[in-house]
Amino acid sequence: MSLKVTEMGLSSRFKTRELAEIAVCTAMLFGAQVALASLPNIEVVTLLIMLYTHWFKRRTLLIIYVFAILEGVFYGFGFWWFGYLYVWTVLWAAVTLLGKKPRTSLFWAVLGGTFGLLFGFFYTFIYLVAGGPATAFAWWIAGIPWDIVHCIGNFTLILILYRLLDRLYWKLKK
Repeated sequence: MSLKVTEMGLSSRFKTRELAEIAVCTAMLFGAQVALASLPNIEVVTLLIMLYTHWFKRRTLLIIYVFAILEGVFYGFGFWWFGYLYVWTVLWAAVTLLGKKPRTSLFWAVLGGTFGLLFGFFYTFIYLVAGGPATAFAWWIAGIPWDIVHCIGNFTLILILYRLLDRLYWKLKK
């Protein structure tokens, strides 16, 4: 049994097993985000999206957008939500472009840390549209301490967990 999915340019056939795998990964992504929500800017979403990009390629976009919708349903579709529609796609694109050859866990940790450091900058685009350059700049500068925490958290978690989770996935996949 298979399901044809054509949204987001994903015109391929999903087998029931693949669809279930993607659904479970989406649930894990959302569940982990909610579980760690009380820790400011400490998250595993970056790590998981990086891994999912390696494992599922373009199908990760489906995970990202379902995750964004779940975030809106759970937390409310506020102004902040629009950033989720593109910020995680930026990470997906970076991992896709840089993941064409084997890389070390340290490489992915540096990328994840850099993404965490730039997270607030990426979000400035919605504030630029809403309030202009001064609002966007003020919002970004005010958030730099949190971006530093995000950077350190991402770097540490990815350095520790990336290779372990990647090996576990491929072991379970066999």
